[in-house]
Amino acid sequence: MFTFKQFSIQQDKTAMKVGTDGVLLGSWAPVHHNPFSVLDIGAGTGVIALMLAQRTHAEQIDALEIDEDAYEQAVDNFENSPWGDRLFCFHAGLDEFIEEPEDEYDLIVSNPPFYAEDFKTENEQRDLARFQDAMPFEELVEAADLLLSENGIFAIILPFKEEAKFIALAKESQLYPIKITRVKGTPTAATKRSLLAFSRNETAEIEIDELTIEIDRHVYTPEYIELTKEFYLKF
Repeated sequence: MFTFKQFSIQQDKTAMKVGTDGVLLGSWAPVHHNPFSVLDIGAGTGVIALMLAQRTHAEQIDALEIDEDAYEQAVDNFENSPWGDRLFCFHAGLDEFIEEPEDEYDLIVSNPPFYAEDFKTENEQRDLARFQDAMPFEELVEAADLLLSENGIFAIILPFKEEAKFIALAKESQLYPIKITRVKGTPTAATKRSLLAFSRNETAEIEIDELTIEIDRHVYTPEYIELTKEFYLKF
C-alpha cells in the first residue's frame, strides 16, 4: 500500500508500482485550462488519474489499462478513493479504444512504457508494462490527435533521450510543445526524464525549465517539495 495525503494506492496485484515518474506527471500536468474531461493512457495502479481527480474539478476522468491485474487494481483504487463517482477505467488496449472514439478529452496524460532495448526479463507482466512495443510512440501521438479537444493539452513523461524524437513525431500531427521540464535526480546527475505538454496551438514562447529531485539522498529540493507537497505525506 502507498499512502498519499488524500488517497491510498493498493499495488499488490500489479508489476508496476507507484514510482517517481507517475507522481511527477500527476503533479506537473497542466490543469490551468480547467479540464472537464481527462484520459490517462496506461493507468497502471491509477495513481495519475487519482492525482488529477484531486487537482481538478473534472467531471469525467477515464483511464485505460490493458493488463488485467493492473486494471482490477486501478478499479479498486478508484472505488476506494474520495472521487469514485468521477473515475472510470476501461480494460482495453489503446488501438482498441480509438477504433470507436466516443469522447474528446481536455487533458490526456500518459506515463508510457519505454524500454526500447531488445531484452526481456523473466517477468512477462513487468515487460508488458515497461516495454515500448506495448505502446509505440506513434500510436500514442495518433490517439492524442484523435481524442484531444480543440483547446486540450496532452502531457507525457519520457526518457530525456526520446524528447526530440517525440516532439518531431507530435509535430507531424500538428501537436506542438507548450511546456517542457527536464528532470534530473541530483544536481550533478545527467538529465533523465522530460515532462512534455502539447497543444494544437503552436506558440513561439515554449515554457522550458529544469527540475532536480534531490540535493542529497532523501534531501529533496524546494522545487520538488513544492511540486508534490499536496500528495506526499513526508512534505
